Amino acid sequence: MTDTYLIVGLGNPGREYRQTRHNVGFMLMDRLTARLNVRFTRMQSKALVASANFEERKIIFAKPQTFMNLSGQSVQGLLHFYKLPLENLLIAHDDLDLPLGTIRIRPDGRSAGQKGMTSTIDRLGTDEFPRLRLGIGRPPGHMQAPDYVLQDFSDAEMVVISETLNRAVEAGLTWVTEGLDKAMNKFNGTISPG
Repeated sequence: MTDTYLIVGLGNPGREYRQTRHNVGFMLMDRLTARLNVRFTRMQSKALVASANFEERKIIFAKPQTFMNLSGQSVQGLLHFYKLPLENLLIAHDDLDLPLGTIRIRPDGRSAGQKGMTSTIDRLGTDEFPRLRLGIGRPPGHMQAPDYVLQDFSDAEMVVISETLNRAVEAGLTWVTEGLDKAMNKFNGTISPG
């Protein structure tokens, strides 16, 4: 019997959101599935789902298609379907409170206003599950957070995000094979610009 892990990336469905800051969770799922040479081919629990075997473990990747505010529906449905303990769940999402290029893996914690995380915590009835936070930085000037997160990354930001996502792929796979502590110790931090 292989151990099964569920990695969920939060984002919004639809072409117009593809390159937005709010969709780095989806971007990470695309990188992970590309790395393991699998595709999102089916819908399950209102999410696009792909699965791969990696080092004798099964990984389910999911991109909820409910829009961000209702992400918890998919997370709860998938967790119940695969009968997984919370420690086998990893949620990847954007984080305004972390500088661009920062990865922060945590065993638990509040949503910090991230609507997809709020929905997930509400649905699961606990905030005690691992998450991989991807820093997108604060909005400039007087721009409101909802406007900022739905903007596309600039070309310069995409360079940093691309590098961050490559590190986050390794972080996610390390979490699966070596555990949360090892992933936190190895990958928590910020990419130095330049």
